[in-house]
Amino acid sequence: MVSLVPRSVQLLEFHDEGEGIRHFSFALQSLRSGDQAVMPGQFFMLTVPGAGEAPFSYVRPPDWQGRFSALIRREGTVSAALFAQEPGSRLGYRGAFGTGWPELSGARRVLVVAGGSGLAALAGLIEALLRAGHQAALTLVYGARSPGHQVLARERARWREALELIETLERREDGRVGCNPLEPLRSRLASQVPDAVLCCGPEPLMRSVAELCLAHGVPPTGIWLSIGRRLDCGMGHCGRCHVGRGSVCQEGPVYRYDRYLDRIAEEQDARRPC
Repeated sequence: MVSLVPRSVQLLEFHDEGEGIRHFSFALQSLRSGDQAVMPGQFFMLTVPGAGEAPFSYVRPPDWQGRFSALIRREGTVSAALFAQEPGSRLGYRGAFGTGWPELSGARRVLVVAGGSGLAALAGLIEALLRAGHQAALTLVYGARSPGHQVLARERARWREALELIETLERREDGRVGCNPLEPLRSRLASQVPDAVLCCGPEPLMRSVAELCLAHGVPPTGIWLSIGRRLDCGMGHCGRCHVGRGSVCQEGPVYRYDRYLDRIAEEQDARRPC
C-alpha cells in the first residue's frame, strides 16, 4: 500500500514544452522495491512545500536510478510553485497510483491517438513498445490546436524515425485552418482496423475517437482511454474523482471502453430525477 507520507524527491532539470508547459525530470532519493515496476499510464502525487500536492502522469517511469519525468502545465497553485523551483530543490512524492495501459505484446496493429498534452500519458507506452521491437505495428496520431500547443518535441523527432506518426494542427503556423485528429483517423481506420486503440486527450475527443473506432469494427474491449478527472488524494478517500460508482484514482485513469461506458451510464442514472 502506498503511504500517505511523501518521500523525498529531487528536481533535476526542466525544459519548456509548448505554451505554459515544462518537462520536469526528478530523482527519488531512496529506492524501494516496486519503484521500477511502475506501468505506463499510472500517475503520482507531487508535493511542493508550502503549496500543496497535485497529481501528474509519468512521461518516463522511474528507472534503476530512480529517475523519472513528467509534463506539467502551469495552471494552479502547486504547478505555479513548482515553476518557481530551481534544479536541486527537494520535493515530495507519493506513488505510483492507478491502472496503467494494457500489455500489448500479442497485438499486430496498435493505434495510439493523443490530443495536446495527453501525449504525456502515452509516451511511456510508446517507448515500451519500441523497446520491445513493435515499431512496425505502431501508428501514432497526434493532434494539437496550434504549434504552440504541441508537446514532447524531442521525443516526437525520434519517433518519426521509428514509427508511423501522423500529426495534425487545428490552426497552422501560418494562421490557416487545419484539421483535428479525427480526419486522418477516418482514412486510417478505413484502410486498416487495429487490434488495440489507446487514447488520451480531452474527454470529448476521446469519446469521438472511440465511437469512430467502433463504427469501423474495433470492439469496445479493444479500446482504452485515460481519464483524468479531479484526481486529488490518489487513494480513493476524498471522493472527488468518482465516475459512476467507481473512482478514477482506483479504477483508472486507464479504462477499457466498455467499462468506461458502464460508469458513464451509472453517472447518468444518478442524475435522473426520482
